[in-house]
Amino acid sequence: MPVNLTRNAIAMMNSGDVNSKPLVQVVDIKLIGNSQERYRFLLSDSESTQHAMLATQLNEQVRTGRVKKGSIIQLIDYICSTVQNRRIIVVLNMETIIPEYEIIGNPKLPTGSEPEANKSMPNNNLLEPSTRSTNNRYSAPAPANKAQSFQPTIQPAYQPPPNYKIQGPIMKNEAPARIIPIAALNPYQGRWAIKARVTAKGDLRRYNNARGDGKVFSFDLLDSDGGEIRVTCFNAVVDRFYNVVEVGKVYLISKGSLKPAQKNFNHLKNEWEIFLESNSTVELCPDEDGSIPRQQFSFRPITEIESAENNSILDVIGIVISVNPSVPILRKNGMETQRRILNLKDASGKSVELTLWGDFCNKEGQKLQEMVDSGLFPVLAVKAGKVNDFNGKSIGTISSTQLFIDPDCPEAQGLRAWFESGGRNTASISISKELMPGGSKNELRKTLTQIKDEGLGRSDKPDWVTAKATVVFIKTDNFCYTACPLMIGDRQCNKKVTQSGNKRWLCDRCNQEFEECDYRYLLQVQIQDHTGLTWVTAFQEAGEEILGCSAKEMYLLKYELQDDTRFGEIIRSRLFHQYLFRLKIKEELYGDEQRVKITVVKVDKVNYSAESRYLLDMVTKNFPNRKQF
Repeated sequence: MPVNLTRNAIAMMNSGDVNSKPLVQVVDIKLIGNSQERYRFLLSDSESTQHAMLATQLNEQVRTGRVKKGSIIQLIDYICSTVQNRRIIVVLNMETIIPEYEIIGNPKLPTGSEPEANKSMPNNNLLEPSTRSTNNRYSAPAPANKAQSFQPTIQPAYQPPPNYKIQGPIMKNEAPARIIPIAALNPYQGRWAIKARVTAKGDLRRYNNARGDGKVFSFDLLDSDGGEIRVTCFNAVVDRFYNVVEVGKVYLISKGSLKPAQKNFNHLKNEWEIFLESNSTVELCPDEDGSIPRQQFSFRPITEIESAENNSILDVIGIVISVNPSVPILRKNGMETQRRILNLKDASGKSVELTLWGDFCNKEGQKLQEMVDSGLFPVLAVKAGKVNDFNGKSIGTISSTQLFIDPDCPEAQGLRAWFESGGRNTASISISKELMPGGSKNELRKTLTQIKDEGLGRSDKPDWVTAKATVVFIKTDNFCYTACPLMIGDRQCNKKVTQSGNKRWLCDRCNQEFEECDYRYLLQVQIQDHTGLTWVTAFQEAGEEILGCSAKEMYLLKYELQDDTRFGEIIRSRLFHQYLFRLKIKEELYGDEQRVKITVVKVDKVNYSAESRYLLDMVTKNFPNRKQF
């Protein structure tokens, strides 16, 4: 039966129509792009043709053959944009009316283009014309096989374009941009707007690179269709929008540029990221839009985390069954931060450790500890937690992580009902190896001989262990160094400084001089346990814990006051004390020789009550059938 395409559909869409939902025919399909799969259509209304880009979420229709050359389709959602001085239709949603049909009419090709006849397509259902057209027209199909063909005609003589004089000012299109779903955003759109809720807002960060100093912040958006996307602002744009954007509020956003998302830092399920510019707009929608959820989760059962890839980002929900106190941790860059470990369990019969870092420890972490200590076991939803596979699987917080205590969602209600109806007493298996009973996975106990015999520190990553040992010797030569006191950003330089001829201290890194320097420990300490002894290096905080005074005090005694007697008394008084040493073990290159270096990260005095409990737990673990007397 004959098919009537929408008359003048191409002209109407070029004029800005977005509501007619025209019936058009696909007369050509081309796969374009190297790094990303994208399809370009040539659409026809039987008289005219126009190039169109297919939104990536519709690629499957081409791959499966639901849309092919000759298909009659109805455009449901579309826009027409100018790209590189050419008009192009962006198809956001469509419906296939007839999967395969002969070419209708004699459609004209767009000016300056030619049919892509010699490019093969990955889909076998896509027909290919056998010859090239010389007059930029598609000829009528041969009735025998309904295949498309081209008949050469004489090229008309060249006619120079007419000269036009400017008669007056050109009217600028000031109509408001049409609101589209986040999922439909793509770089080929000229004017767009999205209406979405801010679900997360990152901290304001400052950076320094070859271009100079700068600042940046990002926030995440969620719309009523469930689409998510990250928005990033730099420098002057930060000043405009940082105090405007609030988590939980709904905004109308337009005039930003779309760039590929950096998946190393962006966990959202969107291939694009919005970058706001000087002409971008962010308008608050004062009326609450109930159609846009406040947050969107994609929870994974704890049992599935066991098979998740290391460093993957996921959502998890569980009952908080234990919370450890917050403890200070020294980072590799010398800065101190807080760490708090808690345990979650769910109805899958598994439990997992969740490590809170930084501000999470004192905010949500403190509240959770108070709730658990009072006998309450809250539901905790973790948005964007990072999987760690060191000694089992665990979850850790990152800068974009969000924690929700007793959230109002069906998953939380179901988990609470399970817990109250018997789940409280259900045993669960931890997927995070508790290597030290009663402690965390970061407290792997080793003897000094085990460190050597097991070859710790010889892999690509350092090993972290805890050893109970006694200080038996402290080297007093070069026990500290003079350090730069200047601040670089939010941390101290700490590089070694030298004294110049004018008695001022000079830092080569900062290229500055100053009157006073800092003194930092660089202790070489010999420790011993019941299996053997080894040398370790203790820096500032660890050195202060071992010697009981600052490096500056010891430096003044030895080199300024030259009180060797008092200096020696302090050293001897710190020998034969027992500690729990938190050690970092890593093989390093010294000249042409590989050596294992053991660094003291943290020193704790032995709590003999806790140590007794640990030893009893070890006996119980290793001799489970031993009778109690």
